[in-house]
Amino acid sequence: MDGISYAALLFLVAVGLTLIFGVMRIINIAHGSLYAWGGYFAATLGLAIAKLGLWPGLALPALFAAALAVGLLLGSLLEIGLLRRILDKDPILQLLVTFAAFMVLEDLQRLIWGVQPYFVSEVVNQFGTLSVAGVTYTRYQLLVLPLCAVGVFLGLRWFLGRTALGRQITAVTHDREVATAMGVNAARVSLLTIVIGASLGALGGALSSPTTSLVPGIGAEMMVLSFAVVATAGLGQIGGAAVAALMIGIARSFAIYLVPELEVLVPYLIMVLVLLVRPQGMFSVAEARRI
Repeated sequence: MDGISYAALLFLVAVGLTLIFGVMRIINIAHGSLYAWGGYFAATLGLAIAKLGLWPGLALPALFAAALAVGLLLGSLLEIGLLRRILDKDPILQLLVTFAAFMVLEDLQRLIWGVQPYFVSEVVNQFGTLSVAGVTYTRYQLLVLPLCAVGVFLGLRWFLGRTALGRQITAVTHDREVATAMGVNAARVSLLTIVIGASLGALGGALSSPTTSLVPGIGAEMMVLSFAVVATAGLGQIGGAAVAALMIGIARSFAIYLVPELEVLVPYLIMVLVLLVRPQGMFSVAEARRI
């Protein structure tokens, strides 16, 4: 159960990363900062609601509002000001530029929120606890987080498969040049994808803010873990990201309980073992390289 709860947060961040890569073919290192910004902004809203004496029921909607605000603002700024300018550049340059954006966002985060830990637990207290097999869990971690992850997964599958805009995103994912020739506005699709992916990354941070003490560097940690999920599943695989996040989340929890010394190693050990057998990831197929 601990593993499923952690996997839910990991999936939200990883699916945003893999969605952006699927459309733009850019591994956005700055995605980790969106997770941190979502968490800090959600904690700020939660503390403001408590300080102003507003209705406590606003605490949960505030988490989603914070994620959407961060996704719209930072996602749009990243896509318009940076990502679209390096779309056809060398992949090494893309990595360096997005890493530079990550460092800038990390410093801005420190400038705004400082280096003291941020924590807001009002949402967790509202949902209370329940006992399973003699072990006490919070309903927030056991029910809310997995349900949010399942809702995002089903919502994305429906959006990409059942709506005209979602099918345009899928078309650009398969072949940007052909989709553009058929009349798809690839620039608009890219902007929308970045906003959705950034919002999902920020949502992971926002939902973790009631259960995690937010400190500088938390974005880098989640970025590396989400990359392990994406690499294990295969770049651009949404369903695969869910399975890989579940594998890594559960394996990590077993390690914490049984062999704590291997907690940090387990996610990357899974990734390495998978890539040794299937270098393209569990759910990707090898593609011919376009020259």
